[in-house]
Amino acid sequence: MSFLQRFIERVLRTNTTRMPRTSFDDLSQEELDAHLQVGRYGDFALTDAIRPSFGLDIIPRQGYRRDLYRDPESGNTMPVLAASVSSEKLFDVFMDLLDPLGDEVDVVMESSHDSEPGQHADLYREHMDTVIFKSTLYDFEELLLNDGCTGVAALNPDGPMEVQFDEHKLLFVYAHDLEPFEEILREHGLRRDDTIKFISEAEHLHSTDDVYREQFDELRYRLGIDV
Repeated sequence: MSFLQRFIERVLRTNTTRMPRTSFDDLSQEELDAHLQVGRYGDFALTDAIRPSFGLDIIPRQGYRRDLYRDPESGNTMPVLAASVSSEKLFDVFMDLLDPLGDEVDVVMESSHDSEPGQHADLYREHMDTVIFKSTLYDFEELLLNDGCTGVAALNPDGPMEVQFDEHKLLFVYAHDLEPFEEILREHGLRRDDTIKFISEAEHLHSTDDVYREQFDELRYRLGIDV
């Protein structure tokens, strides 16, 4: 099944009763087809997982910003790096960002395959060797890059430090000391721009496919994560 068909069949026509009305509903088939086939905006290439709004409220581009996360319950805050990376280097940047977490990580797999729009399920595995974790992910690079319903995160078991590769194919780092991670982003040519907006901050579409659902279950098994 082609990329375009995945968007139309798996996202726009499947489970339509679950989806709120969007501006995409007002497009002709020709307009929709043309929009979904655009995978590059300037020098920024998207993965197959996601497409921006038809009106391009936010035009995807590469860069990162610093934010501050505030826990809604405790009120505690945590510095955050948020990055948008062109698809040809996205996976490599993510893998390099895992190194400052240490020799062992806790793992979270995120899935919205069977969830309502805007929600996802988290599956956990504690204390995994980082080298083994990274080696396993290399076998599932296509899934991680191109499935709009799959995300993964790794956490330092001994302290508040997390690297997340989310369903929008954005990268997030939570840590009190962001400098080691920011240095990695700079080494990959990313520039800090605290005004940058990300594709997830406006209307957008996710793409998935049955084969990705099967690969997600295989990755979960390989990582030793129980449902």
